[in-house]
Amino acid sequence: MIANVLLDINWNAVGLQAGQLILSLSILVILHEFGHFIPAKIFGCRVEKFYLFFDPWFSLVKKKIGDTIYGIGWLPLGGYVKISGMIDESMDKEQLKQPPQSWEFRSKPAWQRLIIMIGGVTVNILLAFFIYAMTLYTWGETKLPNKSLANGVWVVDTVVNEIGIQTGDKILSVNNEEVVYFEDMNSALLLGEKMIIERNGQQQELPIPVNFIENIVEKGKRSVLLMPRIPCIVGEVPAGKTADKNGLKSGDQIVGIDSIQIRFFDQIKPAIQQRAGDTIQLQLIRDGKQMAITTTINADTSIGFFPIMPSMDEMEKEGLYAFEKRTFGFFESFPAGVNKAIEKLSFYIAQFKKILDPSTGAYKGLGGFKSMGSIFPKYEWDWQAFWNITAFFSIVLAFMNLLPIPALDGGHVLFTLIEMVTGRKPNEKFLEYAQIVGMVILFGLMIYANANDWLGWGRGR
Repeated sequence: MIANVLLDINWNAVGLQAGQLILSLSILVILHEFGHFIPAKIFGCRVEKFYLFFDPWFSLVKKKIGDTIYGIGWLPLGGYVKISGMIDESMDKEQLKQPPQSWEFRSKPAWQRLIIMIGGVTVNILLAFFIYAMTLYTWGETKLPNKSLANGVWVVDTVVNEIGIQTGDKILSVNNEEVVYFEDMNSALLLGEKMIIERNGQQQELPIPVNFIENIVEKGKRSVLLMPRIPCIVGEVPAGKTADKNGLKSGDQIVGIDSIQIRFFDQIKPAIQQRAGDTIQLQLIRDGKQMAITTTINADTSIGFFPIMPSMDEMEKEGLYAFEKRTFGFFESFPAGVNKAIEKLSFYIAQFKKILDPSTGAYKGLGGFKSMGSIFPKYEWDWQAFWNITAFFSIVLAFMNLLPIPALDGGHVLFTLIEMVTGRKPNEKFLEYAQIVGMVILFGLMIYANANDWLGWGRGR
């Protein structure tokens, strides 16, 4: 069973995830800011600073080339380009008191300012398309058809049990839409209102509570809700413990406990949960041969081992599942990458709507850098996972920057569009105050999200 030591902080895993997050965000921030920098230079604006991370009081690295200071700040909350004559996060009021110069942002036609402002979002969208295309070209795509789960799903989160789903159930549809692939099942449940399941050959409809996401967050669960059922294969057996002394070895497959047949790992806990201290006989397959050993169940009702997740090839070889594998040619990968990016964007927008609806309680799960880092693999640097997560973050960054909030690109775009429609440029003092309000909103959200990660604000704890 998975030991309680997993509750302790694994600093190697934290360091690995933090490194992936910093690299991912650095790539996205630099390219986003280049999206503003390039059209600004094309239209003759002076770019005073180009920074990765923020630099209040001092910089880690800086070098002036031409009119622009390029640098790296010490506060890893994003990055920026400072364009002369633009009301931005630098809040440089002195420059705005001077008469407009031809090389300033405020002197440029509205259509040029609009292109400069949407440049960052445009780059993030194109970057997501490109990354998804290249990951599909390099690694292809492997999916598990839902119809392949002949023995149903494995419920790994008790919150799912509370809405009526049991291990072994087959989830056929959510919101009257067929769940074609297992990979879509967790997200469908998060966004759904009702589902059709099959249990023991009988179909039934189950409602999904409107506050389902809130229930997940309240119990501190943010991980996977469901998994394919897997065989019980022993991974690590802690040295010196009872199971080790009694001969249990890594690679053993447990196929029985006393007279109970064990086909899947999820059958272990129900078979031993009320038998602490009992002596049991484990039926095993070791090196292709059947054998049995006798051991004692620990006081915490565990046998005393860490399981391993079989690879897709191993599960196919065992006849458990048939995966769909698809490869993409170079040119074929680009439309596929666009489609994948659109699917991810649609999913994120649906999540965003849930957050804005107080009845769902989804806002309680709003997370910051800790949540973002936890998405990356813990134990190894997986480039396929890294690039797919980076592509998703790029979509999120583009969407969030387009929100019509002053201090975001979307706020600048909104004011510029209003100017283009009305023919009247907003007062600079109004833009200055709007920028301050926008920054207060953004910093407030950032503080709430990161405090939510560490302190559980808004979770009723």
